Amino acid sequence: MESSLTAWLWRIERLHVKSIDLGLDRVRAVAERLGLKLDVPTIVVGGTNGKGSTCAMLDSILRAAGYRVGLYTSPHLLHFNERCRIDGVDAADADFIEQFEAVEAARGSTSLTYFEFTTLAILRLFSRARLDALVLEVGLGGRLDAVNIVDADVAVVTSVDLDHMDYLGPTREDIGYEKAHIYRAGRPAICSDPAPPISLLGHAASIGADLRRFGRDFNYQGDRQQWAYAGRRVRRSGLPYPALRGANQLLNASGVLAALEALAERLPVSQQAVRQGLLTVELPGRFQVLPGRPAVILDVAHNPHAAAVLAENLDNMGFYPSTHAVFGMLRDKDIDGVIAKLGNRVDHWHVAPTPGARGCDAATVAALVRARTGGSCAISEYPNLAAAFEGARERAGADDRILAFGSFLTVAEVMRAIRARPAAAAA
Repeated sequence: MESSLTAWLWRIERLHVKSIDLGLDRVRAVAERLGLKLDVPTIVVGGTNGKGSTCAMLDSILRAAGYRVGLYTSPHLLHFNERCRIDGVDAADADFIEQFEAVEAARGSTSLTYFEFTTLAILRLFSRARLDALVLEVGLGGRLDAVNIVDADVAVVTSVDLDHMDYLGPTREDIGYEKAHIYRAGRPAICSDPAPPISLLGHAASIGADLRRFGRDFNYQGDRQQWAYAGRRVRRSGLPYPALRGANQLLNASGVLAALEALAERLPVSQQAVRQGLLTVELPGRFQVLPGRPAVILDVAHNPHAAAVLAENLDNMGFYPSTHAVFGMLRDKDIDGVIAKLGNRVDHWHVAPTPGARGCDAATVAALVRARTGGSCAISEYPNLAAAFEGARERAGADDRILAFGSFLTVAEVMRAIRARPAAAAA
């Protein structure tokens, strides 16, 4: 058996012929052999965008209320351990290795993808951690995602838009149908999307889910100082804005409070816990504005819907003489659609290849930027994202801003470059 987490992850990546192979038969069979049982209130969160923010707020508020929470999110930014947090702390290497050994022993000849294998390991870790609540983020879609072997007590779909069309279908209706399958018969089914697809509504009705829709069953209103939530039975006023930046965060937060309202009998949460949780929530890489000059903004936006939200957030920041974008995307994403949403907000694009098998080379990205912007902005190509960030730093003035976006990989590489700068300067 492998002796380190790095060696285990390297091995797991190579177990299955496909990196993504949607379906529940393999993962469910191994879960049964493991005797996997989760006996605490569980919230499953799916959606195109807003999943990470929703999970982070749920975790923060529940922990502020005194509960011991297991949080599963993906992908990670810098370290695999980020995917599994227990009571606000990343799981240790040794904990993962113990669970990997158990999954390996149980799977026999069953081939599992990296996501399936690691999901089973994390769920088994949670099952032994004496938790009060679980928050699980869906990896891709919903119906055939490994997380969907868990029967959620409450399921949340944050938004439905175009992404992963090769796996989920070409239309918003197709994607809504896939995501709606995290809902369960007779159980609360939260939808934070203001205009959900008919397919999502139809599936929820067909299985008899207790659908709670934004604008009908829950809502919010706010001014510059505070905001208020109104649900079916619960109202909360005088709430602070979430510590997470962005124009869409109140929509996400209202879905969070709708989920907590649905679980109020099993997991009561005080007004003070809601306030504290909103004020202290953290989520790197989601419109994260770093201190210092020039301003540096990190955002994992990697589809047109997320890019449109990013554009709105940039507009709300006020005036900057120039905006530099450090940009890289995966080749199976709608790169042109993302560029289009940023419009004329970027003055200088610093493009670089993204690492990995799905990465897109800099020349292709630069050509798409050039075609979409019509030569109205400067474009520079670099061998890697760290070099692109350094190029942006060299050209940006103190009053300018640097935006790093397009992929989790892009943000992760820039974060590593930022962490390495002081050491490099000292050397």
